[in-house]
Amino acid sequence: MCVTCLRSEIDITQGLRKHEILMHCPDCQSYSQPPKTTWIKAQLESRELLKICLNRLNPDFKKFRVTLVNAEFIWTEPHSKRIKVKLKVQKEVINGAILEQSYVVEFVQQDHMCESCTRFQANPDQWVAAVQLRQRVLHRRTFFYLEQSILHHDAASHAIKIKQMDQGIDFFFANRSHAVRFVEFLGKVAPTRYRNDKHLVSHDPKSNNYNYKYTFSVEISPVCREDLICLPPRVAVSLGNFGPLVICTKVTNNIALLDPFTLRQSFLDSDQYWRHSFKSLLGSRQLVEYDVFNIELVSPEVNFGGSKFVLADAEVARVTDYGKLFHIRTHLGHILKPGDRALGYDLHGANSNDMELDKYKGLVLPEAILIKKSYEEKRQKKRGKPRPWKLKSLGMEVDESKGRGHEEKMNLEYEEFLRDLEEDPELRFNLSLYRNKDYQPSEMASLSDVDDDVPSVPLEELLAELDLSEQEDGGDNMSE
Repeated sequence: MCVTCLRSEIDITQGLRKHEILMHCPDCQSYSQPPKTTWIKAQLESRELLKICLNRLNPDFKKFRVTLVNAEFIWTEPHSKRIKVKLKVQKEVINGAILEQSYVVEFVQQDHMCESCTRFQANPDQWVAAVQLRQRVLHRRTFFYLEQSILHHDAASHAIKIKQMDQGIDFFFANRSHAVRFVEFLGKVAPTRYRNDKHLVSHDPKSNNYNYKYTFSVEISPVCREDLICLPPRVAVSLGNFGPLVICTKVTNNIALLDPFTLRQSFLDSDQYWRHSFKSLLGSRQLVEYDVFNIELVSPEVNFGGSKFVLADAEVARVTDYGKLFHIRTHLGHILKPGDRALGYDLHGANSNDMELDKYKGLVLPEAILIKKSYEEKRQKKRGKPRPWKLKSLGMEVDESKGRGHEEKMNLEYEEFLRDLEEDPELRFNLSLYRNKDYQPSEMASLSDVDDDVPSVPLEELLAELDLSEQEDGGDNMSE
């Protein structure tokens, strides 16, 4: 028989399952994967969900000696509780002939809460491990960045509750291993140290079972990006007589430091920092706005980790006081020009009580240190207009008893964080920014008269947010 007749006579999909049941937890959007009854979080038509479906069918492939060639989803109504997968299989039949055939498997979702969600629904306070994340500073810029980094890597997918605290965030988990994994993730994105404790909840002497609650106290370094730091003498010597007045340019699991007078750069890892920890001399709340009157370049352009710097002599004055001109050296010669405004630290009128600064006898402080270019005056034209991009949030529980003043302060700090993302491409490199559907294309024309010097997020960096309701309408409005 020829291959065409074989295909009409033989059905290689005979015996393979065409219908299967998937246990789905509606609270955490996870699916059960036997035989160990593990729950895996997966979105509709995702690679993880396809892997779960194929694992359910894998015993049939081995039993009937069928080879899987291709698998893809067939779109179904999201509320129908049906998932259809189109499979293409091959099998060797009579006289070595290989037949290939496609068929569709329909998976039916059955809602069944997983063990963690069941325990949480019975008692929301019944957690096993808690991670208390803290930073001893007066702002929440670090936590805004960490929130987006956690969302980008889906690091808090196993958290049963997230609560916003005064100086940090609390994460609650139903399993100690999930908390340990989350603490390890935090150590990779920020300079942290932690200590862990456990509290005995119950003990069964007959079966010798102990139930504990575990608490991980994680502390983030108080040094933040754009802070001015006076390095302790021991740290400065260990870095090759670096500094002592330096600027923090980037914070990951390492702290990147830049000498604004020589363009030397150095790095401190978490162990080095916590061995001789120190605080910032001045932070972002002490930034002062300056007018730039003159710029004279001193050195050629230098590139450090994707950031460009040029030494220059500048003539500046405080915006609020033109009576005093300052002649200073700055590392921002590549972006500043006469007529611009810059944000910096006023050391001429600052009253510093830093103990590390007192250890350097004979150290002459500059009158001002510029940190970044200011676009505040030009942003006034865009105030009140929506951005073409947006960020997601963790959905934390917020204490609403703080009052309106606390909420306004949080909104102001969040707006500053959004501006930092627009100004620094390196800061948003590992974050996910999404297109804002509320931003109307007709507004682009009204923005064309705004100065092009104001930084913004390019449209090619934005991701399209999947909205299932758009698919129900026919998918015409869904971004590719």
